[in-house]
Amino acid sequence: MKKIDFEAHFFTHEYLQALTHNEGFPRITWGKDEKGRELHYCKDVRQPFSDSLLTSLLNLGEERLRIMDAHGIDIQILSLSAPGLEQFSPEIGTHLATAANSELAEAIERYPDRFMGFAALAPNAPEAAADELERAVKELGFVGWNTHSNYGDSYLDNEKYHVILERAEMLHVPIYLHPTVPAISQVRSYGFALAGAPFGFGMETAMAMMRLIMGGVFDKFPGLRIILGHLGETLPFLLKRMDWAYVRPFDPSLRPSLSKRPSEYFKTNVFVTTSGNYYEPAFMCTRQAMGIDRVLLGLDYPYEDSKEGMDFLKSLPIPEKEKERIYGGNARQLGFSF
Repeated sequence: MKKIDFEAHFFTHEYLQALTHNEGFPRITWGKDEKGRELHYCKDVRQPFSDSLLTSLLNLGEERLRIMDAHGIDIQILSLSAPGLEQFSPEIGTHLATAANSELAEAIERYPDRFMGFAALAPNAPEAAADELERAVKELGFVGWNTHSNYGDSYLDNEKYHVILERAEMLHVPIYLHPTVPAISQVRSYGFALAGAPFGFGMETAMAMMRLIMGGVFDKFPGLRIILGHLGETLPFLLKRMDWAYVRPFDPSLRPSLSKRPSEYFKTNVFVTTSGNYYEPAFMCTRQAMGIDRVLLGLDYPYEDSKEGMDFLKSLPIPEKEKERIYGGNARQLGFSF
């Protein structure tokens, strides 16, 4: 069984330049005394952005393949790294998306047995984004869209983005909903330690996912499939709780009008990956809540250590056949064949 990593990131030089020269946010700057880069998501949240990290993101060749081989990874599905294009102007974002997708397609053409692609889009130009998704899938052979958990002042459930969701459903490709710094200002008060990977990333992505459910998106687009990283961004833990307003005595007028309970959409329209959450109790919760058939391999390269991720999975006290499903078997439900 081939091992397919659903969360692996890259940069292009043009994307780097856009972030470096952006006068607003997001942007990349040099730290104090020109020592080390920093990625600024917004005024209050920044994180170190080392040369080694940038080198790994920019490499779409032999060094990346060497690391994949060292850890037994056969295929990476590559996506443009956070902070993403969602908060650029529609014109700049659309240009960067087209250029990044074309550059990624060239890398896939060089290594067709090792790389696949998730499209980068600029959703603030929805019609153009839908068309670019179609180009990426039909002409470039991409397998989905990687987007981020908020677009500054809006979320993916907003009706103006439905044209992109409709196109994704029509093309039968999934959407990987990836974290970014929360739009909620209070979560930014303590910088990256609260707003970033330790807490805010998961909180924000869980809310974006719940908005898709509560907004009736899956009633309108029943074939739409979402992928969440980090073992489901805490939502498997809340799978029963999210149905509270539908199973307890409650004013029906206060419930969103849905054809199913929220947890049912989560079980039928969502897949999760293992990326960056290497904690056995969390894994076991996700496995029990969702079933092993909904879990995919994700290693969050190069932000996380691929060895740590693979060692964690190998060490889990579950049958080997379940590990095989995570490594690649479950990808077949999304239309992947190897």
